[in-house]
Amino acid sequence: MELEELQPAFDRKVECIYCKNKFTTKKLRAQFVKVTEYDTDFRPQYESDHANPLFYNIFVCPECGFSFSEDFTKTFAPGTKKQIEEKIASKWTKHDYSGERTIIDALNTYKLAGYCATLKKEKHITTAGIYMRLAWLYRQKKDDEQEIRFLKLARKEYLESYSTEDFKGTQVTEIRLLYLTGELSVRIGDMATATKYFSMVIEKQKQAVETKLVEMARERWQEIRDRQTAK
Repeated sequence: MELEELQPAFDRKVECIYCKNKFTTKKLRAQFVKVTEYDTDFRPQYESDHANPLFYNIFVCPECGFSFSEDFTKTFAPGTKKQIEEKIASKWTKHDYSGERTIIDALNTYKLAGYCATLKKEKHITTAGIYMRLAWLYRQKKDDEQEIRFLKLARKEYLESYSTEDFKGTQVTEIRLLYLTGELSVRIGDMATATKYFSMVIEKQKQAVETKLVEMARERWQEIRDRQTAK
């Protein structure tokens, strides 16, 4: 009897945080995921398009359509469940995202999650992460217009997160948030904001643990200055 070949994706059980329905979704085995390099906004580039864990970050409940990631909080603000019922669950045509996903499937799941995050009044830092990953997927598709659209939305949410401080207690540090705001500003062509936020990162270098981020911010700041003086 031959041993069955290990597949990159396996089934994991998830419970919908909205309707409590239990369903399965795919997750990739770590040994199949190989990052070749990172872009300056931390987008990981993978050795294989077929082993891209970004495709599976979002859980889509096949029963109610509520879509979420592990970063979503379990609690719902007053009135938000009613909004989700009216705008998502009552209109949902059962669709199963439990199999292996294409990039189009992945884009659809993130868009659903972005809508759900907005209705749920999820933390800005979480919503920003969804939009950022949408931008990354569009970059993979070489769709510049859509990439810019979602980078702008991500930056808006990062700015909100910084002003409300809802990033505190998450994996995103203040320095990382400031750096990302600067980096996304460069990518959408807003050099004034980029310079401001990179400068804020550099100013924090004495208390920074993430020295690599300070170095990256300094390099990006210098690139902007060089570009401006060359004009």
